[in-house]
Amino acid sequence: MEFKRGRYSWLLRPFLILFDISVVNSLAFRYFNFNTHELTAFTSHYFESKAVIFIIYSVVFWIFSTTILNFYRVYRYTSVITVLSLIIKQFLVFSIIIFAFVGLFRSINVHASKVFEYLVLTLSIIGAVKLLSYYGLKSFRSYLKGNVRRVVIVGNNDSARELKALFYNQKQLGYKVIATFSDTNVTSNTGTIAESFSYLERNMGVDEVYCAIDDLTEKQVNEFVKIANINHSNIKFVPNTKKMYSKRLRTDFYNYLPVLSIEEVALNKDYNQLVKRAFDVVFSLLVIIFVLSWVSIILFILIKLESRGPLFYKHKRNGKNYEEFTCYKFRSLKTTSEIKGTYVTENDSRVTKIGKFLRKTSIDELPQFLNVLKNDMSVVGPRPHMPSYTEDYSKKIDKYNFVFRHNVRPGITGLAQIKGYRGEIKTDEDIINRIKYDIFYIENWSLLLDIKIIFQTIINMFKGQDEAY
Repeated sequence: MEFKRGRYSWLLRPFLILFDISVVNSLAFRYFNFNTHELTAFTSHYFESKAVIFIIYSVVFWIFSTTILNFYRVYRYTSVITVLSLIIKQFLVFSIIIFAFVGLFRSINVHASKVFEYLVLTLSIIGAVKLLSYYGLKSFRSYLKGNVRRVVIVGNNDSARELKALFYNQKQLGYKVIATFSDTNVTSNTGTIAESFSYLERNMGVDEVYCAIDDLTEKQVNEFVKIANINHSNIKFVPNTKKMYSKRLRTDFYNYLPVLSIEEVALNKDYNQLVKRAFDVVFSLLVIIFVLSWVSIILFILIKLESRGPLFYKHKRNGKNYEEFTCYKFRSLKTTSEIKGTYVTENDSRVTKIGKFLRKTSIDELPQFLNVLKNDMSVVGPRPHMPSYTEDYSKKIDKYNFVFRHNVRPGITGLAQIKGYRGEIKTDEDIINRIKYDIFYIENWSLLLDIKIIFQTIINMFKGQDEAY
């Protein structure tokens, strides 16, 4: 249940899961004819007949079904109607699971009415405890002032004011507004938006930051995302209207008031992160050992023969959650340091002769596999932008999409790059299409898609594309 900083409240969800599994299994021994003395050929003397099989079966499918249905995803702002809906859905799905087991093991010889009675009693107990914990926490917040989240509201649009009133009037939600910041009506606020940054840096105990995103510039949004990430606070956005939003941002309703938060995209789920990270590390090591090791020696000689300076060119880029990192490339320019706000353009006088070849074939990007090992980047993902260009780009596209794009690690190559949107950004259409493909990639990620993009990138390298930035 959305617990983050509470002393003991984070234990409630694991407790409910263990309690529910215990009810499911303990009542099964009462209603089903398990022969605990009969050993099966494949279970050996460590497992007792179908009883243990049922326990394993029920635990696996209970966890699987509740995960799919988000049965335990009940938040403090979740309505009781939603809770009741979850209980009913879980009853229907788990009924199918149990009847499937009874059909598979007919030897337990239990009548359908007994199975139904078992299901009703099981879900009644589980549902009652779920509702009891739901209302118990509300009472705990209202009367004992416990399980409270400390929040900061930034901005002063209609929705931000309505949200503030909601938190003050409905104590059972457990939100305590400790500070508000706005550039309008300053006398009734803690301070201006500019002052909110130092406040958040000083106060590490802020649980959630609600930003009226239409009142903020892109640079301010970036700063709030970074500070919230450092302080391990949740950041949410309050839109000024109640229009519909795409799946790129999760929309929760606080008493019919929409609140947007950065959705946990497929790329950031634990299992997918493990798979993608393992692939990144293995693939990067192969490239570094078998390609970068000898290419670096050759290019060191060629680059040094043409111009003075280091082998690698270092430049700052925005990564996940807008964090800046040092990105590596083989130096293709006569200059050795990045000039703020300037991309390399076609026929740029700064590009060396060997640099033109490196940029045309994208070989200059190979050192970024070192960034992948450092976990600053992935092999495949949205290409990172110069920090100085972030503000300019955000004015040309939807602000929510731009925030969403920075919720994953950038990549050496990406879907936008293989579709031709790479190199110098000459028109607004270039950046809009680049972001469009980045969003599609994030929403539809799979390991097969990564492999496809890598193969297409290699093909494009041999063909020779337009110069990349």
